[in-house]
Amino acid sequence: MPEMSRHRVMLFTSTFVFYAAIVWAVVTASWLVRLDWQLMFFRPYQQWPQVHAFADYYVVLGQRGPTAVMVAAWLAWRSWQRHTLRPLLTLAVSLLLLNGSVGAAKIGMGRLGPHYATIIGTNEMGLGGDCFPSGHTANAVVTWGIVAYLTTTPTARRWLSALSAAMALGVGLTTVYLGTHWLSDVLLGWAAGLLILLTLPWFEPLVARSEAWIVDLYDQLCPRGGAHRSPCPADSQVVLGENCRGEQEVPELDTVSPTASSLWAPVHPAPGGTTPNTPIHSHKPPLADGTPRTATSAARPCQAADQQARRDAAPIGRGRTPPSPLKSERQAGERRPGLSMSANCDDDPSRTSIPAWQGDITRQSP
Repeated sequence: MPEMSRHRVMLFTSTFVFYAAIVWAVVTASWLVRLDWQLMFFRPYQQWPQVHAFADYYVVLGQRGPTAVMVAAWLAWRSWQRHTLRPLLTLAVSLLLLNGSVGAAKIGMGRLGPHYATIIGTNEMGLGGDCFPSGHTANAVVTWGIVAYLTTTPTARRWLSALSAAMALGVGLTTVYLGTHWLSDVLLGWAAGLLILLTLPWFEPLVARSEAWIVDLYDQLCPRGGAHRSPCPADSQVVLGENCRGEQEVPELDTVSPTASSLWAPVHPAPGGTTPNTPIHSHKPPLADGTPRTATSAARPCQAADQQARRDAAPIGRGRTPPSPLKSERQAGERRPGLSMSANCDDDPSRTSIPAWQGDITRQSP
């Protein structure tokens, strides 16, 4: 379990004490219950009817369904952008904690709301209600606070924390204005939502394990690089170029045209073995003499001579003097000692002959 900072521990402890104090004040029907009744008789929705329409829409920001969908859409985009499931899994954990803790408190205390109150001055506890604590307020704290919790930069976290706190404060006061909750319900809802946010670091290892399990399950069901194949036994011996069942693996080619794809053989085994001298996922076959395509020009000495011969045999343009035959032959001999361009290079089966229209370089006049 990760260690929490001293500041977070103090904040968690003070919030828990505040939560317990609100519950005790309501259970004992103290001054807080009397304040609840005074606000109920004041009827704010009758005092300021001009904001009633706005309050009906604003309180939706505290409903679990719409807010969860909006926040989940944002976190899904962040998860896709950062290639991680942590934002979505953290939101799922926070919603589970919210439903479990707040739902259990609602059912356990069974307090009736202001519109259903029966006896003036009582706390209306244990009568089968579900308004204590306020679910709208707690949901607003958690769903909007999770966005600030998952922010990576300190500046953005401070701004989003302030914004989410203001939205949760507004949702709680809106429920008091509409008469759907007591003031004590809202206070307990704020404390319940903040406790859930403060306990999320303790669930980070669970989120990490869940993400690793989901990724492993996805890799098993949808293996990368092709269709689903049955896994190999643990004790099977795999030879390069073959799978665990002894089948020859044929790499997938990026086919440009049917004619081009038919000219390339997928696998070219070496003369004395079964291991291909071309990598499994290579799209280029080896040379006829077994030299891989990935070899450097040092492994193919005639390639450099052919290229130089084509450059020398090209038509003479403006400002270009014809090459000297002796110089061309001397440069070819320096590139490969003891090799003549006219004879020995023909022994290389991979050498591409010079077209006839380019002429013989040895017959060009200086």
